[in-house]
Amino acid sequence: MSGPLRLLPGEGGDLPVLPRPRKNRARPSWAADPTDELAERLVEQISTAVHPYEVAALLESDGLTAEQIERRYGRPDLFTLAEDLHHRVPRHYPEPPPAPDPWRPDSLRCALRGLVFALPGLAYVLGAGLWQGAADLTGLVAAALLAWAFNQGLSHRAYLRLAAEGPAGAARALRLGAPAGALAAAGAGLLLSGFSTAGAFAVSQSLYLGAASVLLVLGRERALLLTLLPVAAGAGATTLWQLPTALVLTLLLGTVVLAAGVAGHTLHTAARAGGSGGDAPAQALHRSLPYGLFGLAAAVLAALAGAEDPRAVIVLTLSMGFAEWLLYRFRSLAVAALRASTTPRGFALRAGRALGLCLGAYLALLAAGAVLARTAPVPLLALGAVFWTALLLQAFSVAWPSAAVTLAAAAAESGALLAELPPGPVQSICPALAAAALTAGACRLLGRPAAHR
Repeated sequence: MSGPLRLLPGEGGDLPVLPRPRKNRARPSWAADPTDELAERLVEQISTAVHPYEVAALLESDGLTAEQIERRYGRPDLFTLAEDLHHRVPRHYPEPPPAPDPWRPDSLRCALRGLVFALPGLAYVLGAGLWQGAADLTGLVAAALLAWAFNQGLSHRAYLRLAAEGPAGAARALRLGAPAGALAAAGAGLLLSGFSTAGAFAVSQSLYLGAASVLLVLGRERALLLTLLPVAAGAGATTLWQLPTALVLTLLLGTVVLAAGVAGHTLHTAARAGGSGGDAPAQALHRSLPYGLFGLAAAVLAALAGAEDPRAVIVLTLSMGFAEWLLYRFRSLAVAALRASTTPRGFALRAGRALGLCLGAYLALLAAGAVLARTAPVPLLALGAVFWTALLLQAFSVAWPSAAVTLAAAAAESGALLAELPPGPVQSICPALAAAALTAGACRLLGRPAAHR
């Protein structure tokens, strides 16, 4: 062989100059990129980063050195590699873990409260023979109206103290307010009924309502339920025997004495529990006024409905435990709607759906009760809708609108009664209009996210 072999392409027979391998030479495109491997290994942490600096901190905490970044990944510094990884991995922000529901209904507590709302009605069954004539009945009704109004406002004031100062603050408000309200209501009953068995019943009724308010505010539903056992036993016995008047008075007064004794002990215990020691807000008394006015209006509406058909009031009273459970349920659904909504319109739709669901469930229960009790369903459903929507607005501190609408309905029914209009249509139309106004107001106010803060 006389000539050079053409081993590599090139011009003439000269051998090409081969380049020396350079340090930190870039990896060919067909080779596996170790940056992809790094991104795959750290994909969960990188996907949640909102800025490349977070990725840089992650790489630094992973022990990556500047020499490794240059030799293995071909990047001049840590921040360049972090920015590359941040662009390669798509953003993915996982949903936060579900938070506990602060408004989850306590079914047992609501059932207990429903019982202590309903069982006092047995006292009227037990003591039905203690009053005679219109004067006695007028004294009982007047005492009940005044006690309902006063205790509703007192309970709100005590709850404000409870939130601000703890049990001791609530005990201070109740220790003065409950006896004052009981004495005022008892005085009204005695003034109208005189010193008779009916007057004694009005006094007992006033004292019991004051004691019950104390126990309910301080969370002693079980103790209150136990104090009602004498009345419940006596009412059950009247279905079999005609009880003597002395025994009836003993059972009624026994319940009152038990309730007052337990309430006094509870106040003493709560006062010793201590609290923040600060005074209640100066505007607390003014803020409690609409709650008292609503209590007065609700008592008037219930009394008028009971005068027309007592079975409607029985059904309404028995439903109060479920009504309270639904109030908690609506607040729970509203919190879920806040977490699931991304626009104000979306939240308004979800809140309206929750309102319709809860109100519809309550009205369905009342309708079933009306069928079982064989009472007119329309007045009962209208009155139940007024009470539930008003209580819902009050739960969100929207007190004056609910009080004003309920007072207007009570005044209209009372005026119609004085004008001797047919009570049936009036007790359907007035509460229905009030319920429509309150429901519309609830949809408008509670459809705003700020109302649920």
